[in-house]
Amino acid sequence: MTPPTSSAAAPPAAPPAAPTARGADHIPTAPAGGLSLPRLYVLRFGYLVMGGGLALVKWPAFVANAGSWTLSQGVVECMLLAMSLLALLGLRYPVKMLPILLFESMWKLTWFAVVALPQLVGDGMDAATTELFGKNLWVVIILAVIPWGYVARQYLAAPGDRWRGAPAAPKNPRP
Repeated sequence: MTPPTSSAAAPPAAPPAAPTARGADHIPTAPAGGLSLPRLYVLRFGYLVMGGGLALVKWPAFVANAGSWTLSQGVVECMLLAMSLLALLGLRYPVKMLPILLFESMWKLTWFAVVALPQLVGDGMDAATTELFGKNLWVVIILAVIPWGYVARQYLAAPGDRWRGAPAAPKNPRP
């Protein structure tokens, strides 16, 4: 037997849910696949460490020494200046600028593996390598703030962008 249909009013709505134990001021979790607000602040801290640190150390030296570097030293200084500006842009767009933190992490980890580690296990590091080793250890902060789960979902598991022109739009035949 099917229930009768009527034009009667719908049953009353359920009462609103009681507040959770966390209270009304609870910060909501991240949207599906995104990052929560506290996680964005942690990410911004990483950009501040990277961009702010480079700005404090490199910008004054850049202004004072511009034009007096060797070719390779000039390339490094210009790249670091650009990296600092992009990292500071990450304060505003923390998710969009993630590739800057990934680049920073990758080049330093590569340097540790290819330059520092062989010297460390071999005859030992010279003074210049030891100094750079200490400076590059700041990457630990960057590695700690990168949302690795998000990186894996967005850059490894998600489908990539297309390589060819836009697919043809389906034709809708008229009935």
